Amino acid sequence: MKLLVCVSKTPDTTAKIAFTSDNTALDANGIQFIMNPYDEWYALVRALELKESAGGSVTVVNVGPAANDTVIRKAMAIGADDAIRVDAEPKSAYFVAQQIAAVAKGNDYDMIFLGKETINYNGSEVGAMLAELLDLPFISYGTKLTMEGNAAVIERDIEGGTEIVSVEAPFVVSAAKGMAEQRIPNMRGIMSAKRKPLKVVAAVDCEDPVRVVSYQLPDAKSAVKMVDPENMDELVRLLHEEAKII
Repeated sequence: MKLLVCVSKTPDTTAKIAFTSDNTALDANGIQFIMNPYDEWYALVRALELKESAGGSVTVVNVGPAANDTVIRKAMAIGADDAIRVDAEPKSAYFVAQQIAAVAKGNDYDMIFLGKETINYNGSEVGAMLAELLDLPFISYGTKLTMEGNAAVIERDIEGGTEIVSVEAPFVVSAAKGMAEQRIPNMRGIMSAKRKPLKVVAAVDCEDPVRVVSYQLPDAKSAVKMVDPENMDELVRLLHEEAKII
């Protein structure tokens, strides 16, 4: 089984976010970056579990500059066999999908995994775009994946229940919570990751139809208002007039 896992680099969840270049770019000063948790905990680990049970290989792919190599090496420390980095700034979801599609074409991957979204953009766009570019089936927000011969049985949460689908390989799947459990790289994995191949390839030409006009931080949260538990009328007034939730 030949598996490809798409991984991205995101700011740590505790990072203080600010923008630069007239609010068109993230200010990376002082920010610690990590592998996107949905890619790491669910997509990568489930791919590794499939390799361990059925054999094969797991390759990780990332679109980004050389600074992303630390994140890529962590993926190999967890268990990926090798990696490919497209040497380009990830300008948009469409640009990233185009670059990954160029890597995947001709390599006959049985499954392409990625997290359901990145924690910095929450767009959930790359998976669907990638599947369209490769003309492959796409299953989003998978919470469980088991194999029945050459077919994968995938569960996904829907409104009020669970949907179960069956799809023949090859396909693209985005992984949500429940697909797998987080793995911590051990010392042996960390040391072996230094020797695993990381191939750097040039980006393909891509006419990107999207450009960032500006980013804007959300409004600061207001201070907490304390209400006397005996004063229910005041609580109702605040919920109705200020919070506007009743």
